[in-house]
Amino acid sequence: MAGASPLTRRAGSAKRSEMSDPVPAQATGSFCERAAAARLRGSFAATWVHRMDPEGAPPIVVMPDATIDLQWIGGCFRVAGPDKEPQTEVLAADEVVIGFRFHPATAAAWLGVPLVELVGQRLSLDDLWGARARRLASRVRVGDNLEDLASSLEEVVAEEMASRETDVPMQAAYRLVERGPPPGAPLVPWLMRALEMSERTLRRRFEECFGYGPKTLDRILRYQRFLRLSRQANSSTAILAAEAGYADQAHLVRESRRLTGRTPHRLHRLLQGE
Repeated sequence: MAGASPLTRRAGSAKRSEMSDPVPAQATGSFCERAAAARLRGSFAATWVHRMDPEGAPPIVVMPDATIDLQWIGGCFRVAGPDKEPQTEVLAADEVVIGFRFHPATAAAWLGVPLVELVGQRLSLDDLWGARARRLASRVRVGDNLEDLASSLEEVVAEEMASRETDVPMQAAYRLVERGPPPGAPLVPWLMRALEMSERTLRRRFEECFGYGPKTLDRILRYQRFLRLSRQANSSTAILAAEAGYADQAHLVRESRRLTGRTPHRLHRLLQGE
């Protein structure tokens, strides 16, 4: 893609014996990602391409990760997320999805809708924008070359960049939750003090910008922290659980089942193609 860093590629492959069972999205097909082009960075953090296996893909499970994506699939734009629970999708063999991942606390302004209205959905942009979305899609130069298609998508998405100012307080709120409160400090009262908001205002603003409240965001980010640690260190699950902020390993297992439908051990094996 012109003017952009190369896509970073990783691929997954599900065992044929398990092709009928849902697998994590990262475990099937090929996935490429790079930082968003300069013209998109006000609202978007990354651009990615996920291509399903040409021989057929199993149902895929997308786990909550506190992100929202604008996606191009089947010749149309759609919005994916925010998610509070794992979402299962069935995509055709060799299907290609091109995604633009929003920065935290930017999607609501860009889309023009509170994210609490989109939780757990894969919604056509037509349903939000009507004719405006169809005009946007009509400007995309569709072809067989994925690099050219992604570049064309970047161009038309850049033309629709929101003129509203960045929601600085809620981006700060995201960073605070990501960092976590001081030891022994309850999350919500700590956020209320740090952001100078009442509890009611705090919840309303979180639901508008993230789709759910502070505690749900905290749960999702804590599990993402565990996943990052598990990729970086060869420690026991109990140690990783403590480092990620869980009370104990049992707490981690409960949250893993809730957010992914699987134990951490089973998820790790699937991501490794075992």
